[in-house]
Amino acid sequence: MIPSALRFSLTALLIVFSGTISLAQVPDTGTDTLRKDAVNIFIDCQRCDMNYIRDEIPYVNYVRDVKEADVYILETRQSTGSGGSKYTITFHGQYNYAGLDDTLIYNSRPDDPGDITREGRTQMLRLGLMRFVAKSPLFDQVDIQSKIKPNREELEDNWNYWVFEIDFDPNFEIEESRREITWENSLMAARITPGWKIELEFDQEFNKTRIIDEDEDETFNKRYWSQNNLIVKSLSEHWSAGLRFDLTSSSYRNIDRSFDFTPAIEYNIFPYSEATRRQLRFLYSIGYSFNDYIDTTIFGMVKENLWEQQLDIAFRVQQKWGSVNLSLEASSYLHDFSKNRIELDASVRIRLLKGLSFQLRGSAAAIHNQLHIAKGDLSDADILLELQELQTEFSFDGGVGFVYTFGSIYNNIVNPRFSR
Repeated sequence: MIPSALRFSLTALLIVFSGTISLAQVPDTGTDTLRKDAVNIFIDCQRCDMNYIRDEIPYVNYVRDVKEADVYILETRQSTGSGGSKYTITFHGQYNYAGLDDTLIYNSRPDDPGDITREGRTQMLRLGLMRFVAKSPLFDQVDIQSKIKPNREELEDNWNYWVFEIDFDPNFEIEESRREITWENSLMAARITPGWKIELEFDQEFNKTRIIDEDEDETFNKRYWSQNNLIVKSLSEHWSAGLRFDLTSSSYRNIDRSFDFTPAIEYNIFPYSEATRRQLRFLYSIGYSFNDYIDTTIFGMVKENLWEQQLDIAFRVQQKWGSVNLSLEASSYLHDFSKNRIELDASVRIRLLKGLSFQLRGSAAAIHNQLHIAKGDLSDADILLELQELQTEFSFDGGVGFVYTFGSIYNNIVNPRFSR
């Protein structure tokens, strides 16, 4: 069933034709006329090429404050199973355009060049803006054209939704008294459908650092590899069940080999279909771990069988007043509840007044579950080169800031000269 928002005459016309829509540039009718008659829009998105958008869509006014906008546009992004991105673009009419709301989707492929993705996102902005431009005095300055390709063939997926990715990334750095080389490799296979999510990933990293001075020549190595596997079944619009099983080896964490088997269940108060704009998820897992350590731990263990439980709570909302991202992670070992970890991460961006925004980010953790820390003192090289994890009972980081802009409400002009 076609949503009511799409039954508006112009939007319906575009969807029926299912072609590529090109829009004529607005004639030079004068800057004052454009600012007076055009629709004022505010675009809230991440990593948008605003210069490109202003050039391609010149028949609207780009304003710097939500309260000055006739249309508030929110673009959110999620990764897709193919390795591409799903961009959800929401249009919310204000003032004379109140009640005109719409949501459009653009999907990019993993092999799309940046220019193709940029044009696709901009094309969706064009389509979504048509219903608002049609109600403005500039409606007769925009020309809509359709390109129809006959005899379209059905797309057959020979890979059955499976996507594979191989990454080989060697890096090196050479100085007079220091040589460093790092190999990072990864192999990923994923199959994501509305009903299932399967992700299989292998990561490997090896770092070799050589320190040269007048008295000595030393080489230090750090290695890591992991095989991470995730299987999730969609149960409903609010429930999911999954299983994670991982293999890990890390010299930094004093783990020669580790195996984890963790079933989990998740509940989202909001429907998963609204996840790009709001979500409140509760994920509980309980599982088994086997650790074989490189050196004897501070608790005198060489090998260990462990049972652990974990609760993750994630809240996210993104609206025209700003965005909030909160996550709380709490875990403990079942044999000793005092061996636990609680971590809170937060980022907030709020538009307080016209032109004034407040930004806050931070994380805090109480750490009492480092069972894998090696016994004995660490050398200076272990600490400075981060070859071994340090024992700690807490961690904290954060930042706060205000942004204030004022002046002309319009932001239409593009001038790339002397750009860095």
